[in-house]
Amino acid sequence: MDKTYKPQEVEQKWYKFWEEGGYFSSETRKRRFSSEARGSYFTPRIDPKKKPFVMMMPPPNVTGSLHIGHALVLTIEDIIVRYHRMKGEPTLYLPGKDHAAISAQNVVEKELLKEGLSRQELGREKFLERMWRWMEEYGSVIEDQTRRMGASCDWTRKCFTMDEGMREAVVETFNRLHKKGLIYQGERIINWCSRCGTVLSDLEVDHEEKKAKLWFVRYNLKTPAFAKASAGRQNSKPTFITVATTRPETMLGDTAVAVHPDDKRYQDLIGQKVILPLMNREIPIIADEVVDPEFGTGAVKITPAHDPTDFEIGQRHSLENIQVIGFDGKMTKLAGPYKEETVAVARGRVLEDLRKIDILAKEEDYTHSVGACERCGTTVEPLISKQWFVKMKPLAKPAIEAVKSGKIKIVPERFEKVYFHWMENIQDWCISRQLWWGHKIPLEGEEDTLDTWFSSGLWPFATLGWPKETQDFKYFYPTTVLETGYDILFFWVARMIMLGIEMTGKVPFETVYLHGLVRDKRGQKMSKSKGNVIDPIGFINEYGADALRMALIVGSAPGGDISLSEEKVRGYRNFSNKLWNITRFILSDSSKQGLKEESKQDAALKSLVDVTIKQTTEDLENFRMDLAAERLYHVVWDDFASVYLENYKKGLVSYSALFESFMKLLKLLHPFMPFITEEIYQRLPNKDAESIMIAPWPAS
Repeated sequence: MDKTYKPQEVEQKWYKFWEEGGYFSSETRKRRFSSEARGSYFTPRIDPKKKPFVMMMPPPNVTGSLHIGHALVLTIEDIIVRYHRMKGEPTLYLPGKDHAAISAQNVVEKELLKEGLSRQELGREKFLERMWRWMEEYGSVIEDQTRRMGASCDWTRKCFTMDEGMREAVVETFNRLHKKGLIYQGERIINWCSRCGTVLSDLEVDHEEKKAKLWFVRYNLKTPAFAKASAGRQNSKPTFITVATTRPETMLGDTAVAVHPDDKRYQDLIGQKVILPLMNREIPIIADEVVDPEFGTGAVKITPAHDPTDFEIGQRHSLENIQVIGFDGKMTKLAGPYKEETVAVARGRVLEDLRKIDILAKEEDYTHSVGACERCGTTVEPLISKQWFVKMKPLAKPAIEAVKSGKIKIVPERFEKVYFHWMENIQDWCISRQLWWGHKIPLEGEEDTLDTWFSSGLWPFATLGWPKETQDFKYFYPTTVLETGYDILFFWVARMIMLGIEMTGKVPFETVYLHGLVRDKRGQKMSKSKGNVIDPIGFINEYGADALRMALIVGSAPGGDISLSEEKVRGYRNFSNKLWNITRFILSDSSKQGLKEESKQDAALKSLVDVTIKQTTEDLENFRMDLAAERLYHVVWDDFASVYLENYKKGLVSYSALFESFMKLLKLLHPFMPFITEEIYQRLPNKDAESIMIAPWPAS
């Protein structure tokens, strides 16, 4: 053995050995495939006497390379999967990719722009050809990177959300929901991204607190009636009402001014009319309980075509919808002299004109939440549009009950409250998208596609052959564990639960394990702009996948964020070398100078290992992979190497106890560090399996 462990020379070798040998697909292996059979695959055995362990990989977006967050996902999932496989359970870990409609189309359109082309110039058919080429190119990149991480998934069953089987599931789901009256078409306020040219769900909008201005504008009353009613009031200015707004350009589409019905300042004003500045249009003053008397002056402008709350007020009061901002992000002809201007330019001109006629009362600094497209960063415009929606409350009710009753367990438990809050206040889901890449809405004449999450929401069962009653579906569904980040609890997890129960009558999984974000060593969120993004493949090339996996899992408590640095990865590379050197010593000590009979030191070593087996098993069963990994690190380095190996050299520990204990520790480490444990296992005598990944889990 070389003096230093070189992961670059062994990792891809062993992954090829596992994959070509069918180890990811088979429950147990009795013998190696013949050379002629290499490349053949065997699916997980369906054994009615055994309950399978099933995990579906969250399909990464086909938008480029995997990032460090994906590396954490794959590490956690593979640890869990390898553990259950070693326990002898029929194990299915199904990989796949998501077509990521908005983000993938956005990426390809940017590539076209470099060529001086647009998708409109290419036409839908040729553009989709480009999309498929992109998918094939980056899909293979993602698969190769997944292999580099050591993920032991069954590649014979890989799925893509645009596969024909998924298409069948999407059509079946849409038709069932439509027939049941849960899918409808209607005009509603939606989130519109002018850059992507499509509607966005609320969950696809990033909200950021930004410093802005609050402008106060005087709207003149049409009649002096209020003046007469206010006669004698001290300091009253009865000829106008002042409204506050953060978006003065939308006032061009105002159709009312609203106050709270109990606001005594405006009791005599309700029912009067004002002249809309700049547009010279009469609009009413109305009373509605949704108005916050504490905001601004307590009087607010109502623009039903450009604000969801205003839209609801407009519906209650039968107000007209006047759209002054178009789907291209520019002012419409209804904006009068400001038409064709961008929103930013129109805002400046409106403010300038308000100052000219002396009705801009004042302005104040103000901080408010601004929505932007999570894909491209463009400010989102609330616009009225005719779209397809899913009624969510009927779907949410059984999904809430599934968690309350314990049919689905969320780990960590604190996220149950977050889940319930969102589900109990859920709004209808806009599922139509004005994109070319994606599943077309399965209705005659429809050109829109479905929201990406509509297809990925079917992932746990559509990947097993549903809507057909396949043997796979009957055996492997419901799945066992869904592992993903807490940031997509609503994007994906909740939708899978709702659609799974509605379509199959069963929950889609028994446990939801939520991990946190990977941050840099200072605790900052990683971003390209900060220059702190970690490339997992770069770290693997330098330090090995095992070192990266350990660095990612140690300190990664359920639902908690984790800090990662190169120093941490380097430290676990050193741990790999420690394991390597322990092996070198055990194999090189041909004299086996240890005791021939069991001693107190032997008993202590065996006891330590038995306790470690018990604690590691308990931790893995309770999804505390972080604690298990850290404990194994210290047991191997601080106890086995520093104490018992040294005592063996002194003749205080027998060779058999040392070897047996090391073999057990190696098996415990395998789910965490699969490559080096396989390399070492293959070098040891008296192996009990052809590969460590199918060796039996140690018993205490």
